[in-house]
Amino acid sequence: MSDPESPATPTEVSADPEWWEDPSLPWKHKPTLADVSCFAWISVVAVYSVVISILRPGLLASAPHVLASLGSWSGAVMVGALAQGGDPWWPLVWALATLGFVKFDWIYWWAGRLWGRELIEVWSGRSARARRWNERAEKFARKYETLAIIVNFLPIPLPRAVILAVLGEAGTSLAKLLTVSIISSFITTGGYLWVGWYFGEPARFVMETYGNYLWYVSLAILVFVFANVWWKQSHKPNPSAHS
Repeated sequence: MSDPESPATPTEVSADPEWWEDPSLPWKHKPTLADVSCFAWISVVAVYSVVISILRPGLLASAPHVLASLGSWSGAVMVGALAQGGDPWWPLVWALATLGFVKFDWIYWWAGRLWGRELIEVWSGRSARARRWNERAEKFARKYETLAIIVNFLPIPLPRAVILAVLGEAGTSLAKLLTVSIISSFITTGGYLWVGWYFGEPARFVMETYGNYLWYVSLAILVFVFANVWWKQSHKPNPSAHS
């Protein structure tokens, strides 16, 4: 007969899961330094994306050269329109914007190299629509490696991060990725500048109107971010409820 006062055996004790076993994280093992470093960079990119989305309307109106140099097609079109009126900075903007459009490519490539399909599963979440969209992008990237890099720079709605991660997981070299990306970025950035220059004042008016509407989009993004954080916190399981 067992003593009710005796301590529980190891098999009777349910150990709490480690922090890195959270299903929202892209790894299924204890993270290495590379895992943590890459995840930190992705977090930096996420914060940057939110901040630049909020600042974009103001930058488009007051500092289009800065916005374009960071990698914005709307900023590039605006600079092109200003160039028709004699603005001399478009060559420098062209060079900086070429790099601005590719500045984070290596991070997503690295993430795909480290975590492969697990990362895409995390990004897809519970959304069936996002899962289908990401799976199509994955198949396209695996079948048309170089073309997938090129179309990433066209103004069409593609899950750019997914394509880059798939290429990293599939074995595309970083040298090839960056070479094709920079060439594609240079050509498409030139195209955006040309559109602005060709249409001139009408293009400037359209971009200014677009910037005005972006204020509402930025506000919606900000509300969504805070609402998403609140929802996740409020629906987080309480470990003490199961103890």
